Amino acid sequence: MRTRDLVRTATRNAFRSRLRTTLTVLSLFVGAFTLTLTTALGAGVNDYVERQVSTLSSGDVLLVSPAAAADSTEGPNEFDPDGRQQAGAANPLTAGTLLNEDDVEAIAGMDGVRSVEAVSQVQVDWVEASGTADATRFEIDINPTSSIGRSDLVAGAQLDQDSTAYELVIPEDYVAVLGFDDADAAIGERVTLGFSDAERAEHQLEATIVGVARTSLFAAGAGANAALVEELADAQSVPGQPRAWPLAVAYLEGSGEGGAVTADDVAAVKKQLADADLAGQTVEDQLGVVQTVINGIIGVLSAFAIVALIAAAFGIVNTLLMSVQERTREIGLMKAMGMSNGRVFGLFSLEAVVIGFLGSALGAVAAVAVGSALAASLSQTVLADLPGLQILLFEPAGVAVVIVVIMVIAFVSGVLPARRAARQDPIESLRYE
Repeated sequence: MRTRDLVRTATRNAFRSRLRTTLTVLSLFVGAFTLTLTTALGAGVNDYVERQVSTLSSGDVLLVSPAAAADSTEGPNEFDPDGRQQAGAANPLTAGTLLNEDDVEAIAGMDGVRSVEAVSQVQVDWVEASGTADATRFEIDINPTSSIGRSDLVAGAQLDQDSTAYELVIPEDYVAVLGFDDADAAIGERVTLGFSDAERAEHQLEATIVGVARTSLFAAGAGANAALVEELADAQSVPGQPRAWPLAVAYLEGSGEGGAVTADDVAAVKKQLADADLAGQTVEDQLGVVQTVINGIIGVLSAFAIVALIAAAFGIVNTLLMSVQERTREIGLMKAMGMSNGRVFGLFSLEAVVIGFLGSALGAVAAVAVGSALAASLSQTVLADLPGLQILLFEPAGVAVVIVVIMVIAFVSGVLPARRAARQDPIESLRYE
């Protein structure tokens, strides 16, 4: 029997007991459907996180903050008049301790650090469209990491950190409320920012909108260029008080190919920071925790699919064992006509693979159809505030892997029945009643 005939015969034999085969295929269908959805969920969420990370960092920066507070188990820390200042409220990035000018100079002098930029926290009270009588004022926050990141733009351009003009990237949901027809119409327009200085005196300044950004999971608020942030920081600094910052950004020199920053470069600078009682983290370090949690949740969901597939594997074993028993005389006849043990083994193994392919392919196709519709619906409703998030991302390679894995599981499940069929004695099989 040629290989083509073997495949054709195996496919036909798989449906000799349609009800039994259909039930086995359905059990594989459930596993394939669930596994395809969880794989797509992982791909969609991780793709979104990675794109968000790429807007925050190009991989060559470290966010530097004071190291964790000293151990207090031996009592209160002694006051140091030349030590670091404490913020009025704890910052989630720095736990409340601020960097001082000595820290910034120390970072700048470290090997492997190209430059350092202290990040100032500034507060803007409101924003309104310039040149409009009785314009409504809206609250707005300045994103402190806008000087290091790249916005996920809907229109316009990134901030020019070297420009002396005041530039602003506004969130997408400010376009309509500020009176612009669309994101493109807002580019180049001027807005007025209201803020208070350290003595609570009110001030205003105008800035030009250079970009409109999508809502980001990790970067909320408007982006401001260095000139604008510096102007606000100078006005809001307390006279006579030394400057202090919640964190600084260290730009690293790369020793890799084409000047790329390597893991060794990052580790070397982190060690120097630790020696100076400072802590450095890449953006990927901080968001890695988020990805770990997401992967953990997806792993648990995938485990349910694996359990379903294990149950389906036992179904395949049962289906083929019953088939071998029912076809004992047929097996004996095939062997009496010269069919080798290997061909008999291959015939029953192929039947298992056919069942696995049908269950996995149908489950994967159904998952893609249902998941695509579900993702489109969610993006218009509960996920509307996270533009760019495709919660279920069906990658062809991922779907193909699910199908192949289930076919392999089916093949392994069919080994025992196929071996039993291959070892049948032809004479005893022909006598079987």
